[in-house]
Amino acid sequence: MADQDAAGAPAAHTCEVDLAPLAAGERWYVVHALPHGEERAQARLGAQGFRTFLPRYLKTVRHARRLRTVRAPFFPRYLFVALDLTRDRWRCVNSTGGVASLVMGDAFPLAAPPGVVEGLAAACGAGALVEPDHGLAVGDRVRMLGGPFAGLVGEMVRLDGPRRVQVLLALMGAAVAVSVERDALVRAA
Repeated sequence: MADQDAAGAPAAHTCEVDLAPLAAGERWYVVHALPHGEERAQARLGAQGFRTFLPRYLKTVRHARRLRTVRAPFFPRYLFVALDLTRDRWRCVNSTGGVASLVMGDAFPLAAPPGVVEGLAAACGAGALVEPDHGLAVGDRVRMLGGPFAGLVGEMVRLDGPRRVQVLLALMGAAVAVSVERDALVRAA
């Protein structure tokens, strides 16, 4: 099934990742991309034979009084690449189109903590998008993913049916109850 964007046009890349176990010595490393260069970096790294992972989610954006849903990177300007530092020519990643640099620690790239990429890949559902956790309960601290309150953290206070919940947010010094789609929330860390 071909992936499509909000306008119905075929999308060039998806969040799909090869879930085959990493080879001996391989780890997932973090790539810092140029602004809006995640897809380009993923395509160019893939053309060089590197295995990449660019997690995405559905985000609502407002422009010119119109709302539309787009597939946005889960971590803007970041993606993951599988590397074996002793085998792969990892320095060429830094000169790849769309890539600013590998995230470094001293002289070598920093590996993503074990299980992070695998957990994100396992959370990818139909459409190759990261699906937020629906196991939320009243009293949980949650973070808004989209809409006008994107990025705010609040407390879930009520379930309003199978797809909507009510979240208590601190806005302008007052507690405000907001009803949102359950898909627009993730558990806050």
